[in-house]
Amino acid sequence: MKVTITGQHIEVTPAIRGHVEEKIGRIKRHFEHPLDINVVLTVEKLKHNAEANVHVNGKDFFVHTSQEDMYEAIDDLAHLLDRQIIKHKERQSDQRNGQPLKHLANGV
Repeated sequence: MKVTITGQHIEVTPAIRGHVEEKIGRIKRHFEHPLDINVVLTVEKLKHNAEANVHVNGKDFFVHTSQEDMYEAIDDLAHLLDRQIIKHKERQSDQRNGQPLKHLANGV
């Protein structure tokens, strides 16, 4: 897993880097192959932004979040990214097993 952490208008301290790697590390349990993850942390006045791009086997995931605290933004980013990847993997397994997608089966 290759994690690139970039800070704009913020110094990426070892504590922040460790927190990002710890939270983003949850994602690698979903995949057996290497991941390429780019995390960008920015500060704009009182708003702390965190965004991530994850590239996995031709599929890209993008998540952006904004909080009042950088650590909260990183936690929220990891949670949203985890949810997005789980949803994608569920769709893949449903399609491989020959089951119709949930929203199509319900007529929605």
